Amino acid sequence: MNHPAPATIVAPSIASSAVLIDLSISTWTGRKLDKRASNDVTAQNNAAKGVANVHKKLLGDCAELDAVQKFAANARNAHYAMTMPWSDLGMRLCPTAKYIDTNGYERTMTGLQSEFFRLTEAFLQAYDWEIQNAQLKLGALFNVEEYPSRDSLASKFKFRFVAIPLPDAGDWRLDIGNEAAASMREQYEKFYGDQLKDAMADVWRRAHEALAKMSERLDYADDTTKKVFRDTLVTNVQEIVDLLDAMNITDDPVMSDAHRRLDQAMQGITPDALREDAYLRAQTKRQVDDVRKIIDTLPGLGF
Repeated sequence: MNHPAPATIVAPSIASSAVLIDLSISTWTGRKLDKRASNDVTAQNNAAKGVANVHKKLLGDCAELDAVQKFAANARNAHYAMTMPWSDLGMRLCPTAKYIDTNGYERTMTGLQSEFFRLTEAFLQAYDWEIQNAQLKLGALFNVEEYPSRDSLASKFKFRFVAIPLPDAGDWRLDIGNEAAASMREQYEKFYGDQLKDAMADVWRRAHEALAKMSERLDYADDTTKKVFRDTLVTNVQEIVDLLDAMNITDDPVMSDAHRRLDQAMQGITPDALREDAYLRAQTKRQVDDVRKIIDTLPGLGF
């Protein structure tokens, strides 16, 4: 089967089609190393000093704080789902179209940001009561000096994101010699190309993972060998259809071909239909496997 050749990645080609996202989310851990309790534990067990540490939860099980922390984790997951990796500095790549879309990155993260601070405020309102309650929970481990003031505590909760223009590898305005500038430009273009290659590989890996799982779950002929799967098996692959379209910032013809094939394969597909119709199940698995084979032939992905 012949497929289009992968697009050649040219470093400056995505400066107008993607932005870098710098996301920073932080919360209060609510945990503290108790040195005295740690020393007591090691002494009671005749252990060497430093082999055991006691970290206490200053508020015990606090529902309001747990809600903020869990929400922060979910917000980071949403960020990862809508972006691709870029360098080791923490920033990630987001297609411009995905950023400004009606249900895109900016609107989604703005909504999550508002909810984060609403949950934070609910925790801060309950904080003084939680300290009183912690005295009962912690007993002799309670130390009032370990609890920050509300104002100090509020500063530990942050949710910030900013879109940063992607530097154009072709724009070098430096007051240095031509030879040095050419060397720096060559190094940056290699970096730029390597990061872009890694970003696109991340999209392919996410697609491959979802398709492999669907293929495995649909691999049965009748009720005697029936495999149970959740509705998310289908919705996850439908999200991959959107992903292959939204994240194709290099206009890669292979990714375009994979998107077209998978989009056709998933038209009208529902979880219940796959459970009830053996022919549809086999046909969908075959089409999904065809797209997987495209991904499997790509170099450098390790499948």
